[in-house]
Amino acid sequence: MVIIMEYIYAAMILHSADKDINEDNIRSIIEAAGIDVDDARIKALIAALEDVDIDEAMETTAMAAAPVAAAPVAESVVEEEEEEEEEEDDEEEAEEAAAAGLGALFG
Repeated sequence: MVIIMEYIYAAMILHSADKDINEDNIRSIIEAAGIDVDDARIKALIAALEDVDIDEAMETTAMAAAPVAAAPVAESVVEEEEEEEEEEDDEEEAEEAAAAGLGALFG
């Protein structure tokens, strides 16, 4: 049985709020979100979380996600630097062409 993310998020919310992760509390969060409750999914989630250290799981996931989240930012910075270098090169070439043009007038 697939446990959808809303149920996992509900468990994470309860954990973060130092509340018991139980069927009633998860059901309350799912209902408050306006989602139809599936009791089988709640029971499956509770069973799946029975031997899980949620703090450790969240920390491991956060550390694994950080490099993935940083990659687009790093790529964007590199692209910006490359664009700036191209603009500087273009400006230098324009200045050299202008200087050559002026030199031709006085040469």
